[in-house]
Amino acid sequence: MSVRDKEILGTGRFLRLVRAEDWEFVERPGVKAIVAILAEHDGHLVLVEQYRPPVGRRVVELPAGLVGDVPGAEDESLEEAARRELEEETGFFARDFTPLTVGPATAGATSEILTFLRADGLRRTSAGGGDSTEDIQVHLVPCDQIDRWLAERKNTGVLVDAKVYTGLYFWLRERQHDGR
Repeated sequence: MSVRDKEILGTGRFLRLVRAEDWEFVERPGVKAIVAILAEHDGHLVLVEQYRPPVGRRVVELPAGLVGDVPGAEDESLEEAARRELEEETGFFARDFTPLTVGPATAGATSEILTFLRADGLRRTSAGGGDSTEDIQVHLVPCDQIDRWLAERKNTGVLVDAKVYTGLYFWLRERQHDGR
């Protein structure tokens, strides 16, 4: 869809509200894609938790980020963005990434396309926690206790991003295929 086919209804600092084909939705100008990362380290899945103003609560999420949003790195690859975001948010460096699946993040509300990647060859480089604008708590959850751990977090009033469950499906399927 070309920009001509869209009517811009409003523009904020990071988002743009548009109308196309009688449908209103949000775009992120200058962002090529979004990556969500499934990273396992020593039998633990790496998850993050942070306060999200749109829902007014803390949310458990996969490490994730925008592709092409850093000035000077607008043409970065999915893997480069995933490596940058994983290290920034969690303090883990990944040797390489394997695509798991691709699809719209929330097809009725945004044009964002989300790629789930498996991170391999992890090594700890820092405590993580995000950049100066973020307050990210890093969780290392035993792989065999993920369901119980997520239920416990929900019982404390923390929300679990539905993308965690989507990512887990493809990550577990890949692990079974690899015989893990």
